[in-house]
Amino acid sequence: MFKIVNKKVLNPTVVLMDIEAPLVARKAEPGQFIILRVDSEGERIPLTIAGFDREKGLVTIIFQIVGATTEILSHKNVGESIQDFVGPLGVATETENLKSVCVVGGGVGCAIAFPVAKKLFEQGTEVTSIIGFRNKDLIILEDEFKANSSEFVTMTDDGSYGRQGNVCVPLEELLASGKHFDRIIAIGPLIMMKFVVQTAKKYNVPCTVSMNPIMIDGTGMCGGCRLTVGGKTKFACVDGPDFDGYEVDFDEAMERSGMYRDFEKHAYDKACNLFNKEVK
Repeated sequence: MFKIVNKKVLNPTVVLMDIEAPLVARKAEPGQFIILRVDSEGERIPLTIAGFDREKGLVTIIFQIVGATTEILSHKNVGESIQDFVGPLGVATETENLKSVCVVGGGVGCAIAFPVAKKLFEQGTEVTSIIGFRNKDLIILEDEFKANSSEFVTMTDDGSYGRQGNVCVPLEELLASGKHFDRIIAIGPLIMMKFVVQTAKKYNVPCTVSMNPIMIDGTGMCGGCRLTVGGKTKFACVDGPDFDGYEVDFDEAMERSGMYRDFEKHAYDKACNLFNKEVK
């Protein structure tokens, strides 16, 4: 069992938890993920590692409440435990030999982007961070990004905070002005990453994307995270989750990611009804 030692609600649908998992914390690196089960009857779900403290043996996870398991997990409190917490899994994000990097995060993808920006900044890389959200109420990790960035921009779709527009607006401005990046690292919704890659291509800047959003069971057995990269079939959980954005077939990935939406909605509604009955 793995104890929850800290819990923080970051916005109405996103929760942060620090989990006591010393063996995972010892080996964890930005870009990797864990697989957890809330209880012995629960399904396995992959969650990207949002941070770690090797000395304290803690691993931070940040998750959005979108399905049954995340709904159940959100009701767990400090002092309670999670049944299984396995990792670290996946290939860590490459951060070596990069002098200037633009890290682009969208929505809850910022939870994955932040540890990457932090490691880059701590190793002396010039980090430009651009984070985007639908509105002010959904913003997470802003102070953390500011503290680990040489330059920082917050965007909101509705203009309720920061600058109005999507993350490609300031990215395009920086590249058009002659700003040099050794690499752009984009993590967020598939459609966001698709357009970040298109922007990067215009200026011939290498772009890494995290295909974490399409992972389901995290082992490669379900086939749900199958995607085409450079004309070849890859699995986000086994071969990634990071890939060369130029080679990812985003249209195919977006079509496949929608296949499970109805099933997830049904499972989520069932979990919500269960908790509502318990409350009554």
